[in-house]
Amino acid sequence: MSKRALTFAVAAAALAGCNPDSPTSPDVAAAPDFAAVKFWEAGASVAWNEHASNLAASQPGTLPLDVGRLYLYLSLAQLRAAEAAAETPGPHPPTTAAIGGASAAILNAFFPAKTTEIEGLLDAQAAAAPWPGGKHQDFAAGEAIGREVAARVLAYAAGDLTGLTNPGTPPIGPGFWQWNGGPIARGGLGARPVFLSSGSEFRPAPPPAYGSAAFLAALAEVRQIADTRTAEQIAIASYWNVNQSPRSEAAMMGLARELIVSHRRSDAEAARIFFLMSGAAFDAIIGCFDAKYHYWFLRPVHADPGIATVFPTPPHPSYPSAHSCVSGALTGVLAEVFPSERDRVEALAEEASLSRLYAGIHYRFDMVAGLELGRSVAAKAMDADLAAVAVR
Repeated sequence: MSKRALTFAVAAAALAGCNPDSPTSPDVAAAPDFAAVKFWEAGASVAWNEHASNLAASQPGTLPLDVGRLYLYLSLAQLRAAEAAAETPGPHPPTTAAIGGASAAILNAFFPAKTTEIEGLLDAQAAAAPWPGGKHQDFAAGEAIGREVAARVLAYAAGDLTGLTNPGTPPIGPGFWQWNGGPIARGGLGARPVFLSSGSEFRPAPPPAYGSAAFLAALAEVRQIADTRTAEQIAIASYWNVNQSPRSEAAMMGLARELIVSHRRSDAEAARIFFLMSGAAFDAIIGCFDAKYHYWFLRPVHADPGIATVFPTPPHPSYPSAHSCVSGALTGVLAEVFPSERDRVEALAEEASLSRLYAGIHYRFDMVAGLELGRSVAAKAMDADLAAVAVR
């Protein structure tokens, strides 16, 4: 094994070993380990998506990271880099090199302290033994295309308005979310959508009226689960909430990587799938927080202080569930791209969504509305002309 190949193997193994003590859900299949798989066997898009996931998982809690933005701009750069390589006149530079250059540049921007490691991974990709038919392709030319594309994507990302809209303070009165005076999470409120015409395009209908029979029944369900919570329910709630991160997105990306490899999708197609997923999830969060701050609906513990939660309640209103919005969007895309896997991916979305009910922080109607919103965004993403969205 060459020194650079060895460097790649060690780095990949180190990344794959992140977070060994994270709780795992009994119903979630473990994602395959791509550390020992050659770039052209797993695909450059897949390999770099996993590097991004592992880097995000290793990020200290003191350095907050918007994983949704990471996946969105990584996949957008990969998609546009693959297109640019294919459109280059004359002998095309390798698509994998363009994807590698674009991916490294995006990851450098999100993880500036990891630049040496990230560039080492790109060097290892360039040094890897070429596959038959690829011996004379120009990696450097492809890498240059990818880095140029990434620069345009990063300039576009700088104007997405994420985190800039202040939701204000909640209304006072029965049925409204109770503010403790601390920071209120802004989520995707007011951010620039990828596919949606506005953040309110798929705004759900109002939740059950506070004090109504439907509301009281939903609240009673939360209390009943909290009072009889099983070890399995606690494990599921903890798995999907680990480190207060959007675990659903990381887990769904792992599933996507597995399906892309097992269904033998090309690098360019993998980049398209990742972009559809991450763009839909990004927009679902925009729509989710639009609804949260339109309704300002109270959390279960505000209506019944006797409800014991598995972990602290997030600092934003209840309706709809953000985990459900994201899970519905991600699996909505996967179910359309891989129809034979629909039952599996939808079951995973249901578990991610139910985890918030098990935790005692959401009502069932939060879950239902969130999944529906996410799936509506996914359907719009699948119908979109990708050449006309975002930046080229």
